Amino acid sequence: MPAPRKSSKGSAKAKAARGKAPAKRRRPTKLRLKQSEPGAVPVIGPGFKSFSDLKETLSFLYSRINVEMLRPKKVEPTVWKLERMHALMTALDEPHRAFKSVHVAGSKGKGSVCEMLSAALIGCGLTTGLYTSPHVVDIRERIRLNGEIVSERDFIRLVSEVALAADGIKRRHGAATYFELLTAAAFLHYAQQAVDVGVIEVGLGGRLDSTNVITPEVAAVTAIQLEHTQILGDTLDKIAREKAGIFKPGVPALTIPQQKPIILETFKDVASKVNAPLAVLGADIEYTARFEATAQLGPHMLISVTTPRSEFEHVPVPLKGEHQAANCGLVLAILDRLRERGLPIKERDAIHGLARTRTTARLEQVFAQPRIVVDGAHNPESIQALMKSLGAHMRYDSLIVIFGCAADKDVNAMLRQLGSGADKVIFTRAENNARACEPKDLLRKFSEYSGKMAQTAASVKDAINIAAKAAGRDDLIIVTGSFYVAGEAKRLLDEKKSRDGHIRVGATTPTRA
Repeated sequence: MPAPRKSSKGSAKAKAARGKAPAKRRRPTKLRLKQSEPGAVPVIGPGFKSFSDLKETLSFLYSRINVEMLRPKKVEPTVWKLERMHALMTALDEPHRAFKSVHVAGSKGKGSVCEMLSAALIGCGLTTGLYTSPHVVDIRERIRLNGEIVSERDFIRLVSEVALAADGIKRRHGAATYFELLTAAAFLHYAQQAVDVGVIEVGLGGRLDSTNVITPEVAAVTAIQLEHTQILGDTLDKIAREKAGIFKPGVPALTIPQQKPIILETFKDVASKVNAPLAVLGADIEYTARFEATAQLGPHMLISVTTPRSEFEHVPVPLKGEHQAANCGLVLAILDRLRERGLPIKERDAIHGLARTRTTARLEQVFAQPRIVVDGAHNPESIQALMKSLGAHMRYDSLIVIFGCAADKDVNAMLRQLGSGADKVIFTRAENNARACEPKDLLRKFSEYSGKMAQTAASVKDAINIAAKAAGRDDLIIVTGSFYVAGEAKRLLDEKKSRDGHIRVGATTPTRA
């Protein structure tokens, strides 16, 4: 297991006070980046100084193995080497031990939990880092500080420093992956900025995820479903065991009610074996939720969480959808445990911060005429919740869905949920994503059990224009199935608004997205 977390004041000064000389960070001294030709992948090695610009930085990152974009069968087992991440942390002087953290895993809802928790902590006056994945439009979205994405200058500098450290351990541990490099850059940033708390979202699984080098103040797991079965296992028990791999000795562990008893049984088994105190929202922690509608907030969920230390009463859930109530309850339970661990958490400040939660690609309207909403729902339960939330929170005559998803998801179940709410479906795929399911295959599967109108589009851009031409004034277009599809749509439409103003897309050829 990783060594216990050092104090957030684990600076060189503190180390010296304990009679230890501070470890020197490995820094280059001279020479330049080697590049064989324009556009070539940067070469790291003796003489490397730093990347010169964002393009060069991204070229380096995209040259590394990226599990997010690979089909599971093409992922080599050597990718899952937590030892390499530990070695990278050592080479960087262990930045992950320089700040307190919260670790969040799960199949769905973990991104929402992280966003809400970050907003609440900022409301409490705490300097807060937020590390999430994947990004929607800009890679720098993954690394945020007090709600702001890392600057381009800092991002280039951070990746440059991480790249050099990764090159130093390559011979013994192999080449660092895309996600390992980004995770290391985030931890380095939060250490350098002396954050009070880092909210860290697991990338995939938990036990072997690159983020699992941290020893957090609290570990939390959201809803569990069958996903990434070729990597995490083909049963709920196996998947739950991988997710619970973030539990640590003596670290409070939290979760929400789960759909299947086996999931909680697995969590309790893992928690018992590692001596992590586990509490379940609604069972071990007093929790209530109810729906209400007001003139000020419209339809929303109202929740209460009570513990011996905290009393969060009638807190409006800032995100749309009934499914967000349990996620928000989990956030309040995390805040309570952080208070128990000595952080200055006040109910009123946390609630005010929570109300300012802003999320990207979660029921986010990105265009007005026609109305276009993007949502990163990427599993059956999320699609089901999305369809329900649309009906509760948005008025429309017809619903046109632009859909694309990864091939390693439960595609058939996702399509069945689409059929329950969509009036027309346009199947497409994200650009340059090897994991994407072919639109023609989606159409064939959908047609087997649905009589709804459906067609394919070669690209997200084409799908948007087809949908825009078909949409009436009171219709709604939703882009979903994957964060990559939703993100590509958002980027295209943001570019159009910047270029042409907020006008209708798809009406004529010159106004295509």
